[in-house]
Amino acid sequence: MQLVINTYGSYLRKNGNCFLVKKEDKSFEVAVNKVNSILITTAASITTDAIKLAIDNNIDIVFLDSHGEPYGRIWHPKLGSTTLIRRRQLEIYENNEGLELAKEWGLQKLDNQIELLARLKKTRKEKRLDLERYISDSERSRDQMQSLRGTVEARRQEMLGIEGMASRIYFEAISAIMPEKYRFAGRSRNPAKDEFNAMLNYGYGVLYSLVEKACIIAGLDPYIGFLPIREPDP
Repeated sequence: MQLVINTYGSYLRKNGNCFLVKKEDKSFEVAVNKVNSILITTAASITTDAIKLAIDNNIDIVFLDSHGEPYGRIWHPKLGSTTLIRRRQLEIYENNEGLELAKEWGLQKLDNQIELLARLKKTRKEKRLDLERYISDSERSRDQMQSLRGTVEARRQEMLGIEGMASRIYFEAISAIMPEKYRFAGRSRNPAKDEFNAMLNYGYGVLYSLVEKACIIAGLDPYIGFLPIREPDP
């Protein structure tokens, strides 16, 4: 579970092998093995004993501001694996293995998009022809990505171009099947220009935190990437 402390004046401390959350005369305990992350807003506090209990159990602590945006984080200083993983992470960038990894992630993303569009086509007869065209265009992008050979550095711009075009096709298809009032003209961020993008941006924000944590626990450096896959601007 994710333990969220967001009540004004509340605080979190250690009690045996549990976290004790208290606010005035009210309190409750949560066993450490039931918690995978802790979120604390401003106006709440945590003791150093509780921080150590979290660190000892690979539970990350995220501090949020009054708008719910993360501004700080605490996690275990020892990674979940050896330094060899980080060395390998850097080494494979320079050879074909790095490109194959980046391709695998990109191809999986395209496969998921194509699968969703195919399911949508079955239930939307009036949009069937349009969705077939979008699926065909997406499959063509997939074939182009599959054919890439070499290293990430040599094929970076080609892969970004393919991924960018595939994303435009996908979001255009999604917008086309939405009710008129929820349609959108491409992706928008900071700020979102419509309801769909607002929800998508929120979902990506939540997902990023989970992926970053998984990378760190596995011993990977989340800031040493292979390819900055980005979504196209509208």
